[in-house]
Amino acid sequence: MKPQVEIYDTTLRDGSQGEGINFSVADKLRIAEKLDAFGVHYIEGGWPGSNPKDIEFFAQARKKKFKNARLAAFGSTRKKGTPVEADDQVRLLIEAGTPVVTIFGKTSLLHVREVLRCTPEENLAMIADTVRYLKDHGKFVVYDAEHAFDGFKLDPDYALATWQTAEKAGADFVVLCDTNGGCLPSEIAGITQAALGKLNCKLGIHTHDDSGVGVANALAALDAGAVHVQGTINGYGERTGNCNLTSIIPLVHFKQKKTCVPAKSLPKLKELSMFVDTVANFRHNPRMPWVGSAAFAHKGGTHVNAVQKLASSYEHINPESVGNQRNVLISDLAGRSNIVMKAQELGVKLTNDTPELRAILEAIKLREHEGYEYEAAEASMALIIRNTLDQHPAPKFTVEAYHVSMRRDLKESICEATLKARVGKTVHHEVAEGDGPVNALDGALRAALVKSYPKLKNISLTDYKVRILDGIAGTAARTRVLITSTDGKREWGTVGVSENIIEASLQALVDSMEYALLNK
Repeated sequence: MKPQVEIYDTTLRDGSQGEGINFSVADKLRIAEKLDAFGVHYIEGGWPGSNPKDIEFFAQARKKKFKNARLAAFGSTRKKGTPVEADDQVRLLIEAGTPVVTIFGKTSLLHVREVLRCTPEENLAMIADTVRYLKDHGKFVVYDAEHAFDGFKLDPDYALATWQTAEKAGADFVVLCDTNGGCLPSEIAGITQAALGKLNCKLGIHTHDDSGVGVANALAALDAGAVHVQGTINGYGERTGNCNLTSIIPLVHFKQKKTCVPAKSLPKLKELSMFVDTVANFRHNPRMPWVGSAAFAHKGGTHVNAVQKLASSYEHINPESVGNQRNVLISDLAGRSNIVMKAQELGVKLTNDTPELRAILEAIKLREHEGYEYEAAEASMALIIRNTLDQHPAPKFTVEAYHVSMRRDLKESICEATLKARVGKTVHHEVAEGDGPVNALDGALRAALVKSYPKLKNISLTDYKVRILDGIAGTAARTRVLITSTDGKREWGTVGVSENIIEASLQALVDSMEYALLNK
């Protein structure tokens, strides 16, 4: 069935212009394949006239078969004073070999006069010549009207003339762009309606998030009658970014009740979001609507109690419908329901009637008061629950002594850790070197335990964070250490707190190893 709203992804072009993003050709190909599998309708691969990397991308992309998406090359109208057939940038757009070509042109008279430094008539000719030339070469043409809304507010008649020129030359879509990201939803809706009253071709919307309303502006245009929305995965883009497709896609599907990507793709939305972040080498934003780990997180005891009874009381949608999950947080704000739901998530049989529930809650709140934090250290919290339920379980191991030192030779500084660990009646005494004191301590602890627990060979640290809890105490301040560990299949977090950063780190390391040794 033909979608009511087409999704045009420009992560590989507009998104790559965001600060800190640098996709390789291989990265762009991987993302393009993922976007195609997800079911977006257009993938804008880049600007072949701007750099060799994008030329190489299109050369590689031509060898691939896309099942759902149409690949688009991006460029501009011809240069002023240059015949379109003699414009090298336009030639490269055709040579890119994509079925779709998207070009942008000027809407605002301010830009025509001060940026292009040409006459209004020449700008119209540049738009018409380029669109017509591309259509003559069999291309599906998307015309991006740059600064469409600002230009309309400056001179409505000229703005409409530029869009009508693109339409008459054969453009398949005219896309109105809020290039500066400075418009409000009411302005977007009104100008989109005005454009629809003067154009016969389909209309699209391209928004930026400079005012924090990029997604809202796109929705306003869709409500006004646009049927094509451009954006990027995770909102990547220049300045503060573009319209975020991981928000607009579920909004169109669940809230506007319009068809866009295949319904079967929606449960893969978070996976897509995290995949693109991984390729871009970005940490996933936990506060991202719909797909962030905090999007369905509940911390206040009253909220959790309600969610336990009726999830929809504090969730606007089922988390699984976009590939996310409910996350119950444990803190000094927690109530009994928090503990019960979190324990059940961790596979521990706990109910509101469990006698030890009050003791577990009090233990966690006391430790939070001392500086411990369990939102990102669920493994440490699981150990508290287990130890309270089992009363005094025999430890898998104990660290009896440790020493960390640093020495310098002629070339480098070397950290060395010595650690003595007891497993039953056996004492293991190990020495390890590392890039720093924590790395050395981790190596010594692992070496001591692996002899009794070979499965710990597969454990590795993936993240290490330090936070000073009371900065006014200076070097005597208490320190919180959060460690993330993995065995290659699952990942867990542990926490330690002490005035001594090494001691805090060891606490978190010990919890990590102890958690890895737990049964399910």
